[in-house]
Amino acid sequence: MGDQELAEFLRWGAMVGISDASPGFPPSSSCLGHTLCISNFPEAGGRALAAARELRKGETILKVPRSALMCRASLLKGDKCLAASVERYPHLSPTQVLAVCLLSEVCKGKDSQWYPYLIQLPRSYDLLVNFGQFEVQAFQVDDAIYASKQAVSKVQYDWKEAKRLMEDISLRPQFLTFRSWLWAFATISSRTLHIPWDKAGCLCPVGDLFNYEAPGIDAPTLDNEVDEDFNRLTDGGCEEDRNAYCFYARQSYSRGEQVLLRYGTYSNLELLEHYGFLLRHNPNDKVLIHYQSGNLSWTREALHIQSDGKPSFALLCAMRLSIIPPNQRKAVGHLAHAGLMLSVVNEIAVMKSLSKLCEDLLSKLPSSMEEDCLLLEAVENIHSDFLSSHLHSNKGMVVTDQLNAFLQTHDLKKEHILELPWPKRAERSLGRWKLAVQWRLGYKKILHSCIRHCSETIEHLVSDTNEPAT
Repeated sequence: MGDQELAEFLRWGAMVGISDASPGFPPSSSCLGHTLCISNFPEAGGRALAAARELRKGETILKVPRSALMCRASLLKGDKCLAASVERYPHLSPTQVLAVCLLSEVCKGKDSQWYPYLIQLPRSYDLLVNFGQFEVQAFQVDDAIYASKQAVSKVQYDWKEAKRLMEDISLRPQFLTFRSWLWAFATISSRTLHIPWDKAGCLCPVGDLFNYEAPGIDAPTLDNEVDEDFNRLTDGGCEEDRNAYCFYARQSYSRGEQVLLRYGTYSNLELLEHYGFLLRHNPNDKVLIHYQSGNLSWTREALHIQSDGKPSFALLCAMRLSIIPPNQRKAVGHLAHAGLMLSVVNEIAVMKSLSKLCEDLLSKLPSSMEEDCLLLEAVENIHSDFLSSHLHSNKGMVVTDQLNAFLQTHDLKKEHILELPWPKRAERSLGRWKLAVQWRLGYKKILHSCIRHCSETIEHLVSDTNEPAT
């Protein structure tokens, strides 16, 4: 989005009632500038909202009137023909209907009242459903590959089911394609906010410019985070008494500091699936463990290793009990479910078993952490002379093989690496490939941290009790 388009968008925002000004301030030609401003944060991916002044925790920083929210109700209200057509397809989900409404609105071009907002939406996304086969395989881990394929299958099914409605409302051919549907789906998945009257949520102009900050492991989420001093949500929510979606500073900010929004607790794979990004340091990241816990009633998601390398409560409990003979589990089950160690011998056996499990998972992956780090460095410097000057070691050869595979996938030759610009498709694929490598590197770091945790726990138990480790 260019500076002129951005200025026009902010003027449009002011016209529809979006404002960051406190009550009593005179109207402005821009909806930002009093409390927030748009600034560039390269490490966060580009433009985002920053504090235009010192902000206090809990104060209102942005108000978007309900009439400016882009949801099924507002879109159907402005298009009676579309509303009549939608009524003939009651089997479609709220999200499918919102996707059709969004494509219908985009199809109107400058005739749409939402045009200034629509033209500043991204043209492409990096959600799991947008990953090509090469990028998906780069995850290396079966869980991530399976999640990617399932996401694509679901979106394809929704598109086929909704296509009849799109044909009935006479959308132009380019808006009937799966590619257009994928764009609409990704827009809704990554940018909608929760509203109580519509399960599909709403697109919130200006409000969707906030970047995400992960809550701590024990931190409350957007749905229940209440600040006692202000007695209200400290991130944002739709408020009936103000007839608007209101955003609040969840902490105090200095002028120029990026203002962030928490909208849930997600692992990095979930962030990629729903929003198209991941965090280098995500306290909510985890590695799912396929552990046979016998008759213990733990969900699959509960059995995991946390971002700090420690086993989850459920995984530790399941492993402690699984080592105990079945006829003895009832007698000690209450201890395990209270999070207590059953015995030193049992705990050492659990740590050994968990460490071995992590080592087995790592051994099945085709590249090491060190190789992934070198590959990331190569990808980040792919348009420089980095490749010819730094990839001469044995590990460099492994990285070179992966780079060659990428170039072959996009019909590029080595001599094209330094040529700019690359085809847009190749550049987008490069970005998604980088995300996949970053994700698998984080996965491996958690497993290595778990191995280290198990080793340290065993050493501690042995030193405290003189119990043999073998």
